[in-house]
Amino acid sequence: MIVHNLPHLRWRKSSYSIDEGDNCVEAQLFTNDLVAVGDSKERTRGAFIFTPHAWTTFIHSIRTGSLEP
Repeated sequence: MIVHNLPHLRWRKSSYSIDEGDNCVEAQLFTNDLVAVGDSKERTRGAFIFTPHAWTTFIHSIRTGSLEP
């Protein structure tokens, strides 16, 4: 699901993003503990919504390299 017009002040930038510029992945908590994830340079496109379990599993998969081909 994609949502639009989320509060700008609630976005948190990825710790892997550089400190300058708008090229980063951002996340914020959404209603019912869902996680909204978006692109800082394309906020008008909205944000994807994930359950906490799905988001945690995705992050774990990236960290462990299990998403690599």
